[in-house]
Amino acid sequence: MKKLIAAILTTTALTCAASAEGITEFRIGILGGENAQDRMTNYQCFADKTTDLLGVETKLFAPADYNGVIQGLLGGTIDMAWLGASGYAKIYLTDPEAVEPVLVKYNEDGGFGYYSVGFARKDSGITSLEDMKGKVFGFGDPNSTSGYLIPSIEIPEATGATMESGDYFGEVKFTGGHEQTIVAVNNGDINGGVTWADGLGEWEDGYNSGALRKAVDAGLVDMNDMVKIWQSKTIPEGPIVLRKVLPEDVKVKMTGLLASLHAMDPECAYGVANGVAKAFAPITHEAYEIIIEARKLKSK
Repeated sequence: MKKLIAAILTTTALTCAASAEGITEFRIGILGGENAQDRMTNYQCFADKTTDLLGVETKLFAPADYNGVIQGLLGGTIDMAWLGASGYAKIYLTDPEAVEPVLVKYNEDGGFGYYSVGFARKDSGITSLEDMKGKVFGFGDPNSTSGYLIPSIEIPEATGATMESGDYFGEVKFTGGHEQTIVAVNNGDINGGVTWADGLGEWEDGYNSGALRKAVDAGLVDMNDMVKIWQSKTIPEGPIVLRKVLPEDVKVKMTGLLASLHAMDPECAYGVANGVAKAFAPITHEAYEIIIEARKLKSK
């Protein structure tokens, strides 16, 4: 991994002196999961570095839902985004030539896995999926890997029931995103929900990275008020993707910029990575074939 990053950075250093050719602006999409202004603020430092590197204006887009970013990449109105694995699978199944995965977030332990985590308020008395029977369970977005795809496969395996409202859960409700799910559980609007976390570090901190960590940092939730009620098997972290039709020098520069972000500007990297992480490092399509197959099965 270190050799690959070094090669990327060397190539970037050789090409960054000139402005990127063939583009007049660069557009970065940011998935939903927290309010739009927070997402834009977290990425502004990266956008500024992109403008300096490419010599063209960088624009940030924070659509209300995951599909906004997905359709932007498919339609050519967004050039780069950090997708969930399920979102990447949707794009690949729609148009295999639309984007290419280039980097993935590596955790402090050197892996790039994370988890879908089910949680409830501690004072609700709910401590397991069994306690959720007949109650309202919240999911973030239909195109979210941890916020829907994986739970919609693994939870029925655990309960022996479907995800249809009234079958096992009293109601299955989409909140609109990870932050919305966390806030809804915390406020008592729903009984339980799922979100994503790297599973490293302390529960009280919302782990090292993920939606819970961001919610703790934003002062939206005290994890001492929450209890974990379920956890998925390991999920491959979603890829940072670039549109395939971008000029090669742009793809090399942007891959190098993000790969060097933790070393260059740890504070900026913290915001972009949704918490503590080791690095953004190279990844290929093959890492997501299992999620693509899972998405195919769900579509049937």
